[in-house]
Amino acid sequence: MITPPAAPTPSALRTARRRDRRVYTRSHPVLFALLAAARRRAVTRIGGAVLVHGTEPYRQALVRLPLDRAAAGTTGGAARGLSAGGTLFDQEGTGHRAARRALTDELGAAGVERLRPVWQEVLARRLAPLEAGRDVDLVPLAREVAGATVRSLLHATGGPQDIASAAAAAAAAAVRDHLPGPGRPGSARAAASAAARLEDLLTPARGEAAEPALRAMLAVAAVNTTVAALPRAAAWCADAGLWEQAADDRLRPALVGELLRVTAPSPLLPRVAAADAELDGCPVRAGDRLILVARHAARAHDRPPDAHRPAPPALAHLVFGTGPHTCPGARLARAQLDDALASLAPHRPTVSHARADRGAALPGWRSLTVRAAEARRSPEGG
Repeated sequence: MITPPAAPTPSALRTARRRDRRVYTRSHPVLFALLAAARRRAVTRIGGAVLVHGTEPYRQALVRLPLDRAAAGTTGGAARGLSAGGTLFDQEGTGHRAARRALTDELGAAGVERLRPVWQEVLARRLAPLEAGRDVDLVPLAREVAGATVRSLLHATGGPQDIASAAAAAAAAAVRDHLPGPGRPGSARAAASAAARLEDLLTPARGEAAEPALRAMLAVAAVNTTVAALPRAAAWCADAGLWEQAADDRLRPALVGELLRVTAPSPLLPRVAAADAELDGCPVRAGDRLILVARHAARAHDRPPDAHRPAPPALAHLVFGTGPHTCPGARLARAQLDDALASLAPHRPTVSHARADRGAALPGWRSLTVRAAEARRSPEGG
């Protein structure tokens, strides 16, 4: 009889959570402290901003509350800084539905399977040194996985690493106004320069680029969430002792969902209310800035990953949003992380070095180096 992989111990889970908190406390310490202090209430007003932590208010804010999707400080507003014209993130009505339908087709089951060989080649090549006992930094690996996927999806002419670097720079420049505090001098000029470079790299091999803003935002979202999520998920597996679960084909899909929930690659969804409303008894006025804390709504902060008893799909999926503006790349994210964990699991890697990225748009590691378990390492690598 096959013994199922054991659940992680409380001590291992504490170790994993302690490391993962560093991506917040070292990259956005003031914001993290503010969110942690306010999370005891489902909805909290701080001046002109409304922080939404509770699961149900978060869901209501996305599906029932009228939102200004093009306002400054929102994802749609940031998208307009990347390129002119409507985008997937701020359109409504028939334009929004048509854009989403086209993208959903590209990122549906058949589309993801067409793209799969692209990132599988990167994983095989980048992880090969583990077999020889050498260390591997998972952050450059994640960048190439994301850049190569975007390049193939958009038929772009830029190289994978160039696309990934440009998308990271564009995100960091475009979303600075999502965070509290005064803007940095020259930030608008930096955003314009980063956007122009990214748009050049995303030019298709033939013909004009259709929907340049949509292409830019797709690249930004795909690259930055992958680079944030994949190394963090691997660190959770290493620290919490989850590699046996990752190696189990039956448990791995549930583990993938749980790791995406606890890492919450996009921990905040910035929005602006378009009309007066109420969330969990808290009045919301038109023009109020909403900080929707996906990390807390999905219980990433207090419900550890458990592939044996995973969170309900409706809760876990909140990290991708909900309703008509759910992230269309959810299937792609799950497939990439599933393949990454399956490729890493035979090596049972441990983390040998980790450094948080203080300049990235999303909380993540600047470097996360892993090495294979000693039992699998060659004598030359010891």
